[in-house]
Amino acid sequence: MTERIVLAYSGGLDTSVAIGWIGEATGAEVIAVAVDVGQGGESLETIRQRALGCGAVEAYVADASDEFANEYCVPTLKANALYQGHYPLVSAISRPVIVKHLVKAAREFGASTVAHGCTGKGNDQVRFEVGIQTLGPDLKCIAPVRDLALTRDKAIAFAEDRGLPIETTKKNPYSIDQNVWGRAVETGYLEDIWNAPTKDIYDYTAAPEFPPAPDEVTISFEAGVPVAIDGVKVTPLQAIKELNRRAGAQGVGRIDVVEDRLVGIKSREIYEAPGAMALITAHKHLEDITIEREQARFKATVGQRWAELVYDGQWFSPLKRSLDAFIEDTQRYVSGDIRMVLHGGQAIVNGRRSETSLYDFGLATYDTGDTFDQSMARGFIELWGMSAKVASGRDIRVAGK
Repeated sequence: MTERIVLAYSGGLDTSVAIGWIGEATGAEVIAVAVDVGQGGESLETIRQRALGCGAVEAYVADASDEFANEYCVPTLKANALYQGHYPLVSAISRPVIVKHLVKAAREFGASTVAHGCTGKGNDQVRFEVGIQTLGPDLKCIAPVRDLALTRDKAIAFAEDRGLPIETTKKNPYSIDQNVWGRAVETGYLEDIWNAPTKDIYDYTAAPEFPPAPDEVTISFEAGVPVAIDGVKVTPLQAIKELNRRAGAQGVGRIDVVEDRLVGIKSREIYEAPGAMALITAHKHLEDITIEREQARFKATVGQRWAELVYDGQWFSPLKRSLDAFIEDTQRYVSGDIRMVLHGGQAIVNGRRSETSLYDFGLATYDTGDTFDQSMARGFIELWGMSAKVASGRDIRVAGK
């Protein structure tokens, strides 16, 4: 029986050429697997037909957009996950769901190997292969660009020589990855980190310098999950799409950062994540009034570690699973409404309400109705500073000898 290889297929030049390239290099049959994570663009059927036209013996397509929103974007939102304080893990959280469908296809079509289109210097090779090792430990992995020397110029020549049904021009110098949670752009002109991004880089966001009128929006949450926008019930996928549209029109969610890749190099990245950043901002403000102080402080540490694990391809790891359990417990009372204004590249919260709020007006007010007993403050301060006071006395005593 001829060996079969499942290929993570995007429909672009590299993975289209990889179908024939893998076949010629290994003698195996290639099954192309395309996964819709809300990236937009071409239909799944168009991508499927292109894969078959490029020589795939089977083309498996999966609409995983709701699955991606519910099981990958929502946990990211609950964690308020921003890698290095900036990046909402746009590409990192899409890889595990793609891996899940790659392994499923490998089982269904009897494949022994899974292939992906990553290079040897990026993060995604790790995310794909660690995920595949975890979900399908018996499966082998190959990367045509990394392992079979498939460079872009070779890909273009291969496609032209065989008349493959794909666009083979070099017009776009950037590497782009996108899904409903956001969009990532790198390479080309951006590799000089002094160069400012040009207008053509952006697609999910309008220029914030000339915004339309301010857009006020109310986002409702139940247990950390967005359930309504301006009183209209939505699914998580609908919430992300709606805020991509509205926050994107105001230029919200543009991120320009040099980040630390897992492989040890620093990389300049441009991200657009209008819906993600608006939702994370709203969610964090709702947590501020519904999560107890010490729990909130510790959750910030957990969220940072969670983001690092996911960035580093450890979505299916035991530690990530344990952190998920903690984060989920913190969301028990994160229910209520956040009102925010989207304008000129910013999402600014100006209203909060929740039936599970810890904000007590009587304790907070300085006016009539104050229920805070200020006479307790003197003793509290004395005890709070006691250890530092004793240590300071020791320092003075020792220094005087």
